[in-house]
Amino acid sequence: MSELSVGGWDCHVHVFEASAPARAGHYRPADRRLAQIEATARAHGVHHLVLVQPSVYGTDNTLMLDALALEPGRHRGVAVVSDEISDDELDALHAAGVRGVRLNLVSPVGEGPDPAPRFAALAPRLRKLGWHLQWYTNADQLPRIAELHRSGDATCVLDHLAGFGAHVADDHPAWRAAERLAAHGAWLKLSGWYRLDAPAPYTRLVPHIRRLAGLFGGRMVWGSDWPHTSFAPDAMPPYADTWRPVVEALGVDAAEALRNRLPPIYA
Repeated sequence: MSELSVGGWDCHVHVFEASAPARAGHYRPADRRLAQIEATARAHGVHHLVLVQPSVYGTDNTLMLDALALEPGRHRGVAVVSDEISDDELDALHAAGVRGVRLNLVSPVGEGPDPAPRFAALAPRLRKLGWHLQWYTNADQLPRIAELHRSGDATCVLDHLAGFGAHVADDHPAWRAAERLAAHGAWLKLSGWYRLDAPAPYTRLVPHIRRLAGLFGGRMVWGSDWPHTSFAPDAMPPYADTWRPVVEALGVDAAEALRNRLPPIYA
């Protein structure tokens, strides 16, 4: 545990192998191995990563698990699993470093239109493991997610600024939903800026980041979203650009304190 507290955390990256079977109907990933993001992150003082299972690989978590096994205990993972996964399989994922399950309501190869059955099947089991349920969502779906999490069956983590793109109005119902989720202990990922209708350097999102920080407080983590699948492989944004909006919104000291700690949801 003490080793996990040394060095910063990038809490949202993916690894890919171009030769691995991928689901049709979405992007085709290029080779992006763990060693690449480790080297990039280390150059910016980041030594720990949270590997998030990409939607194109469905419930086949092999690449993520292989990456975690290269240096056991250093990084953490968030998996995609079926409702029928066995307890033994969940225990094996936990031993490998997985600490959450992702539900994707945005990508064309993500979940179906109604997440309630998946939530009912998985949330109580995740709570027993001490895991979280991570949502990739847009702002319009937040009220539904807030309703599901009223039960408190699993800790909620919201990807990519909870979908609060630059177009989301100040009186959108999603703000009230975010307030309810935060009051129930949800966490927020400061990540995925280019998915939120804001061009680099993403300054249009700073007011949203500050408002959400007022709701979630210390229950926030930062993620680069490397390797930025919205971009061509030869046109990825600089790694440092994904960090700058956090500094601008929170200030240098608060931003560094956020990044340089072991988030309890990954302990």
